[in-house]
Amino acid sequence: MNLATRRPVLAEAIWAEDGRAALAKQALLVIVGIAVLTAAAKIRVPLWPVPITMGTFAVLTIGAAYGLRLGLITLLGYMALGAAGVAVFAGENAGLAYIAGPTGGYLVGYVAAAALMGVLARRGWDRGVFSMVGALVLGNAVIYAVGLPWMAYLFLESKGAAWVFQWGMGNFLLGDALKLALAAFLLPSLWVLLGRSRG
Repeated sequence: MNLATRRPVLAEAIWAEDGRAALAKQALLVIVGIAVLTAAAKIRVPLWPVPITMGTFAVLTIGAAYGLRLGLITLLGYMALGAAGVAVFAGENAGLAYIAGPTGGYLVGYVAAAALMGVLARRGWDRGVFSMVGALVLGNAVIYAVGLPWMAYLFLESKGAAWVFQWGMGNFLLGDALKLALAAFLLPSLWVLLGRSRG
């Protein structure tokens, strides 16, 4: 795969417009993206050892579908609403205190992961199942690379490394694998529907 190739992302391939129509479409996509992120955070799927939300699924697919710039705007808008106290995160709490809590590192990781997904999608990684799997693994790794150290900062001294790993990552790996499989088929399938899976 040629990493230098710049391909349109999914959001650009659907309803392609110029000028004011393009700006209106982008604004609509940001609003829809924030709504999807909020809804995904509220979904709780019963799973052992802990229930999972669809937050990471939404973050990674939006990042890939929207591209770097629009994906970042959407994620930063989502974070700004949450910081302002709007209940867009999992559960009913929000605000700066929530962001500074145990999930704060993962929320920051969401922004970085969406940006990475946008860059990889621009290079065509979202067009095939196997390349999409690679992109999603990297995106998940970014989320943990930011979130797990923050968990360690908060809890390592009081609860120990094993607890931090278990509740910061280990309990969620099965759910992550299931969400990865779903996302890995979703975007390539949409490209196939558009007749541009390798275009």
